[in-house]
Amino acid sequence: MARKDPLRNMRFRLEIDGIQQAGFSEVAIGEVSTDAVDYREGNEANHVRKLSGLNKFGNITLKWGVTDSQELFNWHKQVVAGQLQQSRKQVAIIVVDESGADKARFVVSEAWPIKYDPSDLNAKGNEVFIEVLELANEGIERI
Repeated sequence: MARKDPLRNMRFRLEIDGIQQAGFSEVAIGEVSTDAVDYREGNEANHVRKLSGLNKFGNITLKWGVTDSQELFNWHKQVVAGQLQQSRKQVAIIVVDESGADKARFVVSEAWPIKYDPSDLNAKGNEVFIEVLELANEGIERI
């Protein structure tokens, strides 16, 4: 019988509106939750029922080393300029196995940048210069 080892969190890639983006050092996928709403009718026993309420989708955080590419910065700049409707994109986060085959795909719908953060610079250090982009979204689905 073949082993079913868990996937490793270090092997992944991103597609933003179908365009494969490389070089991300870290991707934080936000949690998905559904509010529980208490409900009780007047003629019921002394307990409440739980109904489902609003679904909430956590933000996605992308981290990558700075290069001369400004595509992701310009995406945020478009939002700052008030062009939110044109800025919404579909993002796919694909987890791959040791052989490079796709194994898990998280599709993030209607994503748009809400925060851009270039890291601090320090002449005493030797770390990679990292940029962070945080994305709001309207849905995260695992396919």
